[in-house]
Amino acid sequence: MPRIPQINPELANPQQAELFATVKRKVGRVPNLLRALGNSTAALRGYIEFSGALAAGDGLDAKQRGIVALAVAEANGCEYCLAAHSTIGKTIGLSAEAIQSARRADGLDEASRAVARFADAVVRSRGRVDDEQLEAFRAAGFGSEAVTEVVAHVALSVFTNYFNNLAETDLDFPAPAP
Repeated sequence: MPRIPQINPELANPQQAELFATVKRKVGRVPNLLRALGNSTAALRGYIEFSGALAAGDGLDAKQRGIVALAVAEANGCEYCLAAHSTIGKTIGLSAEAIQSARRADGLDEASRAVARFADAVVRSRGRVDDEQLEAFRAAGFGSEAVTEVVAHVALSVFTNYFNNLAETDLDFPAPAP
């Protein structure tokens, strides 16, 4: 049972309803994470705006953004985000093997491996990545834009991971593979 209520969109106040409508237009439904975040319209609005801005970035492609989310969710033990990003990963073209690799902070090719390892290094070091790790990411073909976007995606993932871990958000995605 969730520790923070998941607001029913049909019972939402006008501010919540407007934000839920935005989410529904973008993803076709209002996932439980966002229904729980709706308890604070500021938090929900911030999440929507930040995630939307990052999705429009040029530093990482959709698969690489998914790899970051999976690596960070695994590092933080967030079952909800592992379920959500495993499901989303399949829709953006990540294979089951690629999803498992990302969760192990690894990848099936040099670029995926570099993204997963760098994201894992950022989250585990709390941003204090050593020169060798940063240079390895750059040597895989990533520039300062990608470095910046990985850190931003890690921050967004930490927010949702910690929130879901605290809230015990009900899964509304298929449970992730062990």
